[in-house]
Amino acid sequence: MPLARGLLDRCRALTKQINELTAEITTLVADMAPSLIAIPGCGAITAAKILGETAGVDRFRSKDAYARHNGTAPMPVWSSNRARHRLSRTGNRQLNAALHRLALTQAHWHEPAKQMIERRKAGGDSGMEALRVLNRRLSDVVYAALRTDLTAGVETAAA
Repeated sequence: MPLARGLLDRCRALTKQINELTAEITTLVADMAPSLIAIPGCGAITAAKILGETAGVDRFRSKDAYARHNGTAPMPVWSSNRARHRLSRTGNRQLNAALHRLALTQAHWHEPAKQMIERRKAGGDSGMEALRVLNRRLSDVVYAALRTDLTAGVETAAA
């Protein structure tokens, strides 16, 4: 019985520590990237991962360069006489995973994303191809949000 009680106490202590860290991360991310947090489906932990893995959005010259960095830029493949695109396996996989979590969340709960996926499926794309397109579009949205937050941060620092 003492072993189980010790494990239970350890779980409670770890849960308390996790909650404290989550609250701290939420506060920091809300200050650093309010536009990123405003994206539907983007929570504080995912936003923190995107911020950390991006390591300064100003180092990317365009949204396309950012998409290439995070692995959402489409790679053309040809099969028979039909040009298709497939998921890239290159780029920052951690950043790609964060964007993928965001895409999955939006695909289930955000109405415009659900409509876009249905439109792509009706146009002949498979479910994975539609999700790849959503990932790429979210990469552009995240890039724009990071640029907005960077500009707002520079203006705040100058004031």
